[in-house]
Amino acid sequence: MKPETACVHAVRDATQTTGAVAVPIYQTATFAHPAVGKSTGYDYSRSGNPTREHAENLLRALEGGAGALAFSSGMSAVNALTELFSPGDEIIATDDLYGGTVRLFDNISVKNGLTVKYADTSDAAAVKSALSDKTRAVFVETPTNPMMKVTDLAAMRKMAPNALLIADNTFLTPYFCAPISLGADIVVHSGTKYLSGHNDTLCGFLVAADGETYERLRFIQKTTGAVLSPFDAFLVTRGIKTLAVRMEKAQENALKIAGRLKNHPKVTAVYYVGLPEHPAYELSKRQTSGFGSMISFSVDSEETAKSVLNKVELILFAESLGGVETLITYPVTQTHADIPLERRLSRGIDERLLRLSVGIEAAEDIIADLERALE
Repeated sequence: MKPETACVHAVRDATQTTGAVAVPIYQTATFAHPAVGKSTGYDYSRSGNPTREHAENLLRALEGGAGALAFSSGMSAVNALTELFSPGDEIIATDDLYGGTVRLFDNISVKNGLTVKYADTSDAAAVKSALSDKTRAVFVETPTNPMMKVTDLAAMRKMAPNALLIADNTFLTPYFCAPISLGADIVVHSGTKYLSGHNDTLCGFLVAADGETYERLRFIQKTTGAVLSPFDAFLVTRGIKTLAVRMEKAQENALKIAGRLKNHPKVTAVYYVGLPEHPAYELSKRQTSGFGSMISFSVDSEETAKSVLNKVELILFAESLGGVETLITYPVTQTHADIPLERRLSRGIDERLLRLSVGIEAAEDIIADLERALE
């Protein structure tokens, strides 16, 4: 079936017989056993819950994986992922990652004995020089947050054939990108973002390409316990039903907004994968079916950046992304505040950079708000 149909119909609820169209919320911590040695298939909600299982099966189907796991947040999903590795193992990670992932790697993973090497994964030579016989995984964010760099996933698969290829697919979702079909072993999502789509749910997913990796991750999740609640699983399932129409509308808006921003006299650079001048435009056309709706842009001064943040009215100055509302973020004080100054500046994340998560409002209204704030 087509992707937009799959978002609605890829998985049907098989746990009840009432004919309910929406998946029921099984808000229970435990399940009664019919008799000694017998089970309904569910015992305790940490190890399995029908509502959460429905959300997991839906992501598994959309991503084309062997199994999916739903977590209480995107960061809890990434944290569980690191438990696949042992002290002394090395992970090569995209150097332009979401600041929360860097915080986890640098403060928790390294403490636990892992070595994390950062490299520009959009540059094959940079990754090749970082590889060693201790490399166990390559963690890729594409497009990156917030500089919108793009990694060639198929090429990365060939370059590091013995390492797990892990792809964060939060920005594009399975609607626009299918990392497993390009060689990824594990796909990561902050389901808080586009999958849920309404800025009302914390959620994370891991999707494994093969059954063995899925079972290892499932054991880690059951043991460490950061599972998604039944109600939040219901919300993300409901959100995914409109994923296709939201992604298409937000992308349509983003293309218009990026075009206007690049011609504004106070805007010095626009980072949007859908612009033909983006260095990875042709690569993106080959490996994805869309460009998404995340835009970063630099303005002529720190004063202008702060003025925009203070003046926007329709656009909300807030953390996060991927909801129906357009949000503007200041990476230096929000998403990347914990990155050391020198390291942050070397990646282009300075006081003039703004990040825009384009929503589904009328593009003309978003543009008018931006232009008024830039005056």
